[in-house]
Amino acid sequence: MSFDNFTYYRMMEEKLQEIKKLDKKPTLLLHSCCAPCNAYPLVLLIEYFDITLMYNNSNIYPNEEYNRRLNELKTYVNYLNKKHNVNITFIDTHYNNEEYNKILEPYKDQKEGLDRCKLCYKTRMNEAYKYANEHNFDYFTTVMTISRQKNSIVLNNIGLELEKLYPNTKYFISDFKKNKGIDKGLEISKEHNMYRQDYCGCIYSYNKRKCD
Repeated sequence: MSFDNFTYYRMMEEKLQEIKKLDKKPTLLLHSCCAPCNAYPLVLLIEYFDITLMYNNSNIYPNEEYNRRLNELKTYVNYLNKKHNVNITFIDTHYNNEEYNKILEPYKDQKEGLDRCKLCYKTRMNEAYKYANEHNFDYFTTVMTISRQKNSIVLNNIGLELEKLYPNTKYFISDFKKNKGIDKGLEISKEHNMYRQDYCGCIYSYNKRKCD
């Protein structure tokens, strides 16, 4: 069943209030793409969850860009751990852009936001969700619902479909961009002078940026 963005945001808020009443923080595996997208969601979620980040983004081209985003995210996580006295842990998966591009290539001529992007979201979310399920995390979600360029309805629908495949781990519905989430994230990223990329990640968005 699909809902609108406002309903998904309301469901997120209700779930957070439910979790807040628990005696112990549940575990959350958070699919993470870059520091700016994580900036606000992490500040929001550390109050409620014991968080592990998974950086599984073989879509990012080129390798130097992948590492730049990775290192920026690690720096921010280290800062949060010290400031808030938490232990956000980090999983950096194997990077293989060449193989990943074979998955996206049939849709290489599409505009952003269509089937190529949806397949990219689902591929990475599936990989991370599978890991969460195998390692008995209580919840899984992605930070991507913070992005203006990404449809939170599409992302939540993918998450809810994957939840049927991975019953050990619940999907945490989110819409981090609501309630000025984008503005809060931008403020944090400016405060930390974070590197803010100007394309989504894959070679096709990279090439489009060069042509614009």
